[in-house]
Amino acid sequence: MDKMNQTWERMKIMVGFEGDEEEAAAEEESLSFMDDFNRQCTLSTKQRFYGFATCFAAGLACTLLSMLVFFNPIKFGITFTFGNLLSLGSTAFLIGSKRQVTMMLDPVRIYATAIYLASIILALFCALYVHNKLLTFLAIMLEFGALVWYSLSYIPFARSMVSKVMVACFDTEF
Repeated sequence: MDKMNQTWERMKIMVGFEGDEEEAAAEEESLSFMDDFNRQCTLSTKQRFYGFATCFAAGLACTLLSMLVFFNPIKFGITFTFGNLLSLGSTAFLIGSKRQVTMMLDPVRIYATAIYLASIILALFCALYVHNKLLTFLAIMLEFGALVWYSLSYIPFARSMVSKVMVACFDTEF
């Protein structure tokens, strides 16, 4: 029963309701371990740049090499998705993983993040379980589109500009 009360209090704190001061102090203690860990794992600017460049190059290489195995949906789906995840994770070297997750969950891009992560899961599902080349290809196209839309969310007014251009290009009324 005591454990359930502690869990309930933690959930109230996470949601934003006020909790007891003692539980808040205990929560801060558990968070301080992660803060200490992050402080001990600092990288210099040069190391961050090298990590970013290496991770991004590996992700880009995996994404491009996936085109060589396109007709094998299992290898293609895994390689393409792994390449996208490496490229996405490369920015964690520049801004830090905690800040990247915070930015991914920002209200401006929460839907783009959710669609991108769902499309990754869908692509892997189609490649690993369905074994259908057409569905895998469609899922990868959805993943690529979601990645582009997610990336545009970091550029001010880019998504609204792309939306207006797409409407202008595909508008049938003259």
